[in-house]
Amino acid sequence: MNDVVYPGMRQLEVEAYQQGGYFTAGQARAHRVSRQLLDHHVRRGRFARIRRGLYRIQGFPTAEHDDLREAWMAVGASDVLLSHESALALLDLSDNIPDGVHLLVPRRHRGLRRPAGVTLHTRPDDEEVATVWRDGLPLTAPARTLVDVADRLQPEQLSMAVRQALRLGLLTRKQLQEEAARRHQQHTIQALLTSETHR
Repeated sequence: MNDVVYPGMRQLEVEAYQQGGYFTAGQARAHRVSRQLLDHHVRRGRFARIRRGLYRIQGFPTAEHDDLREAWMAVGASDVLLSHESALALLDLSDNIPDGVHLLVPRRHRGLRRPAGVTLHTRPDDEEVATVWRDGLPLTAPARTLVDVADRLQPEQLSMAVRQALRLGLLTRKQLQEEAARRHQQHTIQALLTSETHR
């Protein structure tokens, strides 16, 4: 099959190149690449099927956070963010190896198919979540991330992450305090910030 006849194939590949070589079946459909044509190119070795509905250009170089990208894309909703320990790792605020991929989804998406190794956390549908991008991936902003993991990390790990975020200028003490108050975690964060002041 000649790609000149299927200009959508080239457009799909351009989009995939911007996503670490990955694309979804939905993106293929949006470029008018039929399921049959997609299957043909998988059989011919042009694309690799990674998991249900997720493909990658064969031979595309691997990257450090491919596991996070695969999980994020496999969920398929546009308003899904990497969160909790996954966001902490992308922000370089932890040496811990996450126990899986953590994604934050609006409550209306809580019935999404959860890929293996993925933990879905929900948020109110109308909640505005501050977002930053790392390596082409959307994730919760540093203040939200630190509040999300406040009761999931050991105190010394959380303290180190907060110190590092402040030192790197990823957030201010005020931003962290405001996010903690908004999420009813002000006691944990305030105690941590107070102990940091006395260091």
